[in-house]
Amino acid sequence: MTLQAANRLTVAETQLIEAYTSQIGGLPGDGDVLVARDRLFDELKRAGLPTRRIEAWHYTDLKALMRGFPALDPSAIAAQVEPIVAAATVLSLVQGKAELGSMPDGVQATAYRDSLTDGSAAGRLFARDGDDTIGRLNGSFVRDGIELRVEDGASIDAPIELQSVHASGPVHVRYPSRFGKDSRAVVIERHLSNGAGPALVSSVADLKIDDGAEITWIILQTQGLDDTHLGQIKVELGANAQFRLFIVNAGGKLVRQEVHLRTAGEGSDFKLRAVNLLGGETHTDVTMTLGHDVPNTTSTEIVRSVVFDRAKGVFQGMIRVAPDAQKTDARMACNTLLMSDDGEFSVKPELEIFADDVQCAHGATVTDIDHNHLYYLMARGIPQKKARGLLINAFVAEVVEELEDEALVEALEGIITDWLDNHG
Repeated sequence: MTLQAANRLTVAETQLIEAYTSQIGGLPGDGDVLVARDRLFDELKRAGLPTRRIEAWHYTDLKALMRGFPALDPSAIAAQVEPIVAAATVLSLVQGKAELGSMPDGVQATAYRDSLTDGSAAGRLFARDGDDTIGRLNGSFVRDGIELRVEDGASIDAPIELQSVHASGPVHVRYPSRFGKDSRAVVIERHLSNGAGPALVSSVADLKIDDGAEITWIILQTQGLDDTHLGQIKVELGANAQFRLFIVNAGGKLVRQEVHLRTAGEGSDFKLRAVNLLGGETHTDVTMTLGHDVPNTTSTEIVRSVVFDRAKGVFQGMIRVAPDAQKTDARMACNTLLMSDDGEFSVKPELEIFADDVQCAHGATVTDIDHNHLYYLMARGIPQKKARGLLINAFVAEVVEELEDEALVEALEGIITDWLDNHG
């Protein structure tokens, strides 16, 4: 994709250029959106897919790992599935096209393609920094998504499931969302495949959480064995707002999930809880940047990963405390069960602290199952595979159980248990 002769185009980069050239005439958007798309793709083309030389992508060499860019498949047929919680309100993106239904009081939802068509989306189609490959790729190709607005003071009892289901080919979706002052809501951003062909999915969620809101956002990724998932969530957190982000990666061949959050108001609190289930020869990367930009804010991040076979995992966590952000309390931990001698997990925690009255800490562990615990269970008649499964499940379930919704906890634990039954 780079124009320099010294850096030859890979197959994926060549196919990416061909895809944009062939699709640009059919992508939704007015003149301003077209200009924004061209700018983003030109930046992407000049930089090329990131390699290990790009610090933010050091452990996920996309240029080497991304072997191709799947073509549009007109015959691909996907179908909506049942929500993971029966009471949830479902908003679907079927093969990348929004299908909206009725919403509970206090919630408005519109198709993102409408904002592309009328040009109002143009001002939000930009890269967050020089390394924003996902933002550039998504902005260049996005066709649809769901715009969500929760009104001030609204309290939504049942979860809202944003269900993106695909069969094969490229799917690029976007979720611009605004949560009003003192609102309460649980949103499930769900990505899954019910087709046989390989897919490439890019997803960008751009959240504005106003003062006093309490929002839980769950990213559940269970894509196919040959799929690539490039996800990004960007969050601005208002004063006294609480934001809990749960990530469950239990699928995909190549996965990169980025989290970029900044505290914009005093008294805000952020919690990240992530579970990565890795098997086969998959590669999963969770990368976070967190800016504590104002005083009196708190955050905790706990990442639990289980690695089987020849899988590779990555967690990069950067916490930056601004000079004026006194009384910041930020803590980060990454714990990994390495179940195979051939598996790998790379951890890169970072702290940049420019204030002097703060409490910040980070830690990481990589280990196998405690064989004393395994022996204890087997001595009581539990078969070895079952005993291993119980111990692994307990390791990751501790994170999921922090959710307060019993039905939601049960659903996520069921997904985790099914995955472990197939890989343990």
